[in-house]
Amino acid sequence: SSTAAVRLTRRFFAGSSGWSPSPSDQHPWLQINLNYKYRITGISTQGTFNSNDWVTKYMLLYGDRPDSWKPYVQRAGNMTFAGNWNNYQVKRHYFHYAITAKHVRFLPMEWNPDGKIGVRLELYGCYYGSYVMAFDGDDVMSYRFRKRTMRTLQDVISLNFKTLEKEGLLLHSEGSQGDFLTLELHDSKLVLHISLGDQRAETGLDITGNTTVSLGNLLDDQHWHYATIHRYGRHVNFTLDGQTNRFICNGNFDNLDLDNEIYVGGVINPVKPYLPHKHNFRGCMENVFYNGVNIIDLAKSKDTQIRFPPRKVRRSAPSSRAPNVVLRPMTFNGANNYLQVPGPMRKIRMSVKFKFRSWDTIGLLMFTSFADKTGSLEMVLSDGQVNITMTIAGKKPLKFAAGYRLNNGFWHSVDLVARDGSVTVIIDEEEGSPFRVNSEFTLRTGDKYFLEVGCPKVNNDTDCLSSIMAFHGCMQQIFIDGEPIDVDIMQRRRWGVSFQILHGTCAFTDRCTPNLCEHEGRCIQSWDDFICNCDNTGYKGEVCHKSVFKESCEAYRLSGKISSGNYSIDPDGSGPLKPFFVYCNMKVDKGLTVVHHNRIYTTKVSGSTMEQPFVGDVLYNNASWDEVSMLANNSLFCEQYIEYNCYKSRLLNTQSGSPYAFWIGRNDQRHFYWGGSYPGIRKCDCGIRKDCTDNRFFCNCDADYRQWYSDKGILKYTDHMPVTRVVIGDTNRTGSEATFYLGPLRCYGDRNTWNTVTFQKVTHMLFPTFRPGTSADISFYFKTTADFGVFLENSGYRHYNFIRLEMNSKSTTDMAFVFNVGDGIDNVTFRSSFPLNNDEWHYVKAEINAKLARIKVDNMTWVVRRFPPHTYISMEFNKPLLVGAAENKVQGFLGCLRGLRMNGVTLDLEGKANDKEGIKQNCTGFCWNPKVPCRNAGRCIERYSAYECDCNNTAYDGMFCHRDIGAYFEQGTWVRYTIRSAAITAAAEFASYVDAYNFSLGYNQTSEEMSLSFRTTQSPAVLMYISSFTPDYIALILRKDGRMCTGVLQFLFSYSKHTVRKGLPQVCPTPGPETSQEIMGAFFFFCFFCFSSAETGRLDPEIQKYNSPGFTGCMSGVRFNNIAPLKFHFRPNGTLFNLSISGNLYESNCGAMPWLPPLIPLEADPWYIKRGETLSTILVVITTPMELRSLKCLTMSCPDSPTLPLQQWPL
Repeated sequence: SSTAAVRLTRRFFAGSSGWSPSPSDQHPWLQINLNYKYRITGISTQGTFNSNDWVTKYMLLYGDRPDSWKPYVQRAGNMTFAGNWNNYQVKRHYFHYAITAKHVRFLPMEWNPDGKIGVRLELYGCYYGSYVMAFDGDDVMSYRFRKRTMRTLQDVISLNFKTLEKEGLLLHSEGSQGDFLTLELHDSKLVLHISLGDQRAETGLDITGNTTVSLGNLLDDQHWHYATIHRYGRHVNFTLDGQTNRFICNGNFDNLDLDNEIYVGGVINPVKPYLPHKHNFRGCMENVFYNGVNIIDLAKSKDTQIRFPPRKVRRSAPSSRAPNVVLRPMTFNGANNYLQVPGPMRKIRMSVKFKFRSWDTIGLLMFTSFADKTGSLEMVLSDGQVNITMTIAGKKPLKFAAGYRLNNGFWHSVDLVARDGSVTVIIDEEEGSPFRVNSEFTLRTGDKYFLEVGCPKVNNDTDCLSSIMAFHGCMQQIFIDGEPIDVDIMQRRRWGVSFQILHGTCAFTDRCTPNLCEHEGRCIQSWDDFICNCDNTGYKGEVCHKSVFKESCEAYRLSGKISSGNYSIDPDGSGPLKPFFVYCNMKVDKGLTVVHHNRIYTTKVSGSTMEQPFVGDVLYNNASWDEVSMLANNSLFCEQYIEYNCYKSRLLNTQSGSPYAFWIGRNDQRHFYWGGSYPGIRKCDCGIRKDCTDNRFFCNCDADYRQWYSDKGILKYTDHMPVTRVVIGDTNRTGSEATFYLGPLRCYGDRNTWNTVTFQKVTHMLFPTFRPGTSADISFYFKTTADFGVFLENSGYRHYNFIRLEMNSKSTTDMAFVFNVGDGIDNVTFRSSFPLNNDEWHYVKAEINAKLARIKVDNMTWVVRRFPPHTYISMEFNKPLLVGAAENKVQGFLGCLRGLRMNGVTLDLEGKANDKEGIKQNCTGFCWNPKVPCRNAGRCIERYSAYECDCNNTAYDGMFCHRDIGAYFEQGTWVRYTIRSAAITAAAEFASYVDAYNFSLGYNQTSEEMSLSFRTTQSPAVLMYISSFTPDYIALILRKDGRMCTGVLQFLFSYSKHTVRKGLPQVCPTPGPETSQEIMGAFFFFCFFCFSSAETGRLDPEIQKYNSPGFTGCMSGVRFNNIAPLKFHFRPNGTLFNLSISGNLYESNCGAMPWLPPLIPLEADPWYIKRGETLSTILVVITTPMELRSLKCLTMSCPDSPTLPLQQWPL
């Protein structure tokens, strides 16, 4: 049944509030008898009612018998479940694969420290019909098809099995055309062999269709394992205990053709062409289904389709009852676990026998002290051997070793017998070759044996004196002096002592199956973790994921390598392709990658036709076609020289005819142009230059002369590189002969780094689902001014699994890598010391694997989140990869993105650009070509969906820095801004010289910028005066004749030759660079004035004569470098300025120059009124006499002022 939410019972508890054992119970557990076999899919737990009692971590054991248990192993080998955090909320776990059991044991491991153990629990599942058959190694049977031949496009095969053997054939069937299917146990792994037909029989090609895959390990544990095979055509899903291997069968056939029958448990006829010698299966099988047919059910009912071997061959038919095998193993998984058992005292013969399995490099297996302190015997597992040390009082210790690779996880037996003068050790019951040591000593046994453990670490008042660390693993079948040890009876009668031991189960798992070490890295495991040995793989990292080599010679050059020579490159980085050797020709401006091959010498061709052409494979040195193609795909430019020499041998024939020769490039595509020509035109170099031997043809060789000619040139279309084959088809005629030569592949540049797009709207790109497996690395560049945004996201069903990279909305300094890959939502966040939305390019790199997740920005230090042991990583996504926003276009990124690589593959961002969706190629924001430019030196700030104008360093405000900020000066009114109150230091003075645009002092010593506009009817007047701590100054004056001048020291420099006192706005331009450097380069200014009276302090006498009666009129846009005193006064922003005002100063734009705005698009015009709307009110406020006069002069004729049209009113 597929029903996974059916409750087996209402609840399991003891008492009204739940199960809570006595605190004095040292080994508490709750056992549930289901009476029948059930398929269990999940469990829920809850604390006891109205108490502080709940379990925070537990194990779940299950089995068909109440005395033989198997722990449920989650992904990554984790055997413990997370429990509750209070007494009322329910914690539910869904199993990643269903189990079948009659008995379930709940084993609490940790609980609330402020309370005690307490639980209420529910199991979920449904009734399971069990059809079991036992095989003893001689029992086999077969299921015969109704038709003689079974031809299928798809198959579903499933079975359950349990065994104590490492080898055994489970299923086998084959056909006459080379098809076969075999499922077997080999070295405690489940191995599937499948072939959909032998291509050699039909095509003559040496291509075999056989495919072999394996799953699992340590399957000889006498517990049920669940195997399923789903096949559709060449695609196969092979599953064992929830672990699935998806693969594609070799060959080109889709159907599986089997003859007559399928064998179960072995073969009746051992002489089979596709079945080498195999051991028959010994153990139990359950519910063997073949395409919906329950084979065991048919065997029980003695169906005619079931065949058994002849009686003279078999001893009996397979039994429908499972054998009663009880092993009662124990698990030692604690830091200080130990087991002390009793033994006979003062015997002259010592006999110890047991079985163990472990991954430990070193651990104490057994220790015993002899009677009367006469010595001891210590047995240690060390580097895969059993090392035995016997110490006798007054004698030199006796040391020896036996066995080999005993820490490989399999069960191994140790049988030790010692008596006076000799010690014998037998490993794995190989009695034919016991290891015996003779020496002179007297043996008298003690009464305590410490087995498979370490000596007690706390309050050790025993005779265990070994210093070797505790053993971790499993033990079973213990015999002391030939008598079996029943640990349960021993504990009940208090004959022995144990600590941190799980009874009745071997909680043992293989953490290297599947192997999480990539690129052929070697997995080395211990009891609770694994490490990857990446030596000689070309990769590094926790799981051998990252390549130690650069992607190309250009990457080596950019990293500082300048010497030409042989280098190893890895074009796909962490991808599946292997690194290979190339020659790097290092230039000043580029690194040229050169790949040689087997066709760099001339190849002679004769006797070929178009029907049977000569095919010259190009085999690149140390690299496959896929690896070289990846290099070309990543390069900005690639080329190969190709040359064809002919003697009465045609090349491309006429332009409309069929080509006699061609070359094959990337993706096995044929190309009919030759070196020096271009794709799609079927010409040679001479055809492009129009100088072929015969002008009727486009290649020299197509003239078909009895004379040697050649067509040669360089192939330059990078997307067609590399050349993988050269095909020649016209050398079979009398006298015909040809040779060809192919130069090495030469590539340079990196086309991926600048694969750039700009997101101008909240949207995303769709890419195929990212399938990284168990580790991923992601890198890209970005720049933005937005406060937040999701760069990419890929998720599974209901977001149970997902990864996301985003700039955190809480802070512009945070870059977050958020994920849920099997153990809840988690994240690792990089916190920068500066905002990341500063519109500069930043490089982001993130990685995740079974060991850790980490992220970094630019060249700063990694931020790492390490995972605990047993962490499972599941990145099985089924939705498209989203780039630019999260699902449903949430938290869209606005800005530029380039060079996005995921597990070594560069995503083609530019290929997904769409102007209608707001995604443009290249990094092109609105500031590149704004519809309405920022005015008056306002700085354009890119927002990517729009833009803003920064008016902070101008004397203007408004949306486009277009609005003047001015004032009306009455007679006697002046404004003073103090730049500095004391002379500057030498260091600050030097900084001003170094940086020509450093205005931190209020001025710059190499150039000054001044601007203003004004309106007046009086002269003379001083418009602006800038003084210093020396007699030096700058003055902007209006002379009596109406001309505007600027003065430095005693000199006056005229900038206007016409009268400017007409009452119209005038602009004071900034002095040119040459004049600025000449007259302003060496003065220190501390104060400047916009003034109209003599109440300004000390003035130069030459300037003083222009300061009476003073300036009266309007000024706007007053600015000296980055100082705008009128803006500071009328638009305060909270900053304190040293600003002084004398007299009445009124805000007015009467001194502004008329602004003629550019044509503003309607969507950008804030004053645009849509059709059907009306402007209801126009309010004009006139506050000063000058404004009244200005308005009058704009609307009617007045003395010395012409009328301005309405479109030219100052804003």
